[in-house]
Amino acid sequence: MGVGSLALASLLKRDLQAKPGTGLGVTQPAPAKQVIFLHMVGGPSQMDLFDPKPALAKYEGQSLPSEITQGRRFAFIGPDAKAISSPYGFDQHGESGMTFSQLLPHMAGLADEWCMIRSMKTDVINHGGAQLFMHTGSGLFGRPSFGSWLSYGLGTENENLPAFIVMTNGMPTAGSPIWSAGFLPSQHQGVRFRGGSQPVYFLSNPDSVSPKRRKEIIDGVNALNQLVHERYQDPEVLARIVQYELAFRMQTSVPGLVSIKNEPQHILDLYGIKDTDEDSFGKNCLLARRMIESGVRFVQLYVQGWDHHSDIYKSLPGSCRQADQASAALVQDLKQRGLLDSTIVIWGGEFGRTPMAQVLQASGDAAGPGRDHHIDSFTMLVAGGGFKPGFTYGTTDDFGFGVIENPVHVHDLHATLLHQLGIDHEQLTYRYQGRDFRLTDVSGSVAKYIIA
Repeated sequence: MGVGSLALASLLKRDLQAKPGTGLGVTQPAPAKQVIFLHMVGGPSQMDLFDPKPALAKYEGQSLPSEITQGRRFAFIGPDAKAISSPYGFDQHGESGMTFSQLLPHMAGLADEWCMIRSMKTDVINHGGAQLFMHTGSGLFGRPSFGSWLSYGLGTENENLPAFIVMTNGMPTAGSPIWSAGFLPSQHQGVRFRGGSQPVYFLSNPDSVSPKRRKEIIDGVNALNQLVHERYQDPEVLARIVQYELAFRMQTSVPGLVSIKNEPQHILDLYGIKDTDEDSFGKNCLLARRMIESGVRFVQLYVQGWDHHSDIYKSLPGSCRQADQASAALVQDLKQRGLLDSTIVIWGGEFGRTPMAQVLQASGDAAGPGRDHHIDSFTMLVAGGGFKPGFTYGTTDDFGFGVIENPVHVHDLHATLLHQLGIDHEQLTYRYQGRDFRLTDVSGSVAKYIIA
């Protein structure tokens, strides 16, 4: 048998995972098979970008009615904080008439591709916990990330690349645990691609080590690990063997994947890329498209700069300029290549922002107003993957404070995303410490009205 049997077992497991009725939650044919999650770290302000609230102007500088704010949780302000309205103009776009702020002209130009969910809700009010909740379904450390669940449930379509790849423009508050495999076998964790020509550590062999010699070393180490597994029956040893083999294959597959020098100029212009060697959100979005083409199951992009506690009207336009063109280019590029129908693109943050102002002290002087964290209503966008295009779902109150129609909890979003990937969220489980865990914990319902 030996190490060769492990490769065979890996291939057989991948085939089994793709078939219904294997106990891994795959229950039906699915419109989607891959995911790109564009996470705006900090939380975009929904009433400045997607959900205009003219009524706020009437309360400018005043407290909102107590019946609205009573009993609500805030991170840094109190219920008597003063309301601020948005200075930005909003227009309806496309045949759908979807509403966007003037700050997002490129995304607005694709209004008929987006499904806008204005009624999102989450449970955790601090950044780290909310980022964990958005990606793992729990505000606690140690749970598997969404991408890890997909890697476990669906496997990969490219044996030479990880199933789950992460790219960052600035580290999110929660750090690497939000792309961890948690208690799942460790080969399902997200692999972080850093910038530059060497996005993965130790990707190249030392000058004195040939590829043939490197393969001999890996075969020797894996043979020893096989003996260890036969003795202790630890599944993590098998995971280590799989990871060594993948790392060796990545030495030839990754360099070509991350080089965009051969991309046509019109594609570079589409993403707003002026220097192919410079790391940027635009470059990461283009790499995400290339990864989808190569069969990567889940691509996660994080971009910092959306935590606007102060000076929001100085900072928000810059954050939008950083993300707007590249986000729209990704959706447009996927569509023109016939990949959008089978790829879900998610855009949003860990929560939203309050309709009331927060003012911080900066260098002894009062900074301009900002907005605090808000978990009771915020907006996320989804495109492709069988979601209803050009559709706006959910309604918030006159001040953007709470959801009054069609709430969508983070667990509901996860359940719906899994549904579009052919997975019943209640069946994709993993037994750990005597309990069957799942991404949606013990709740979550499919939001059927946003499915095409």
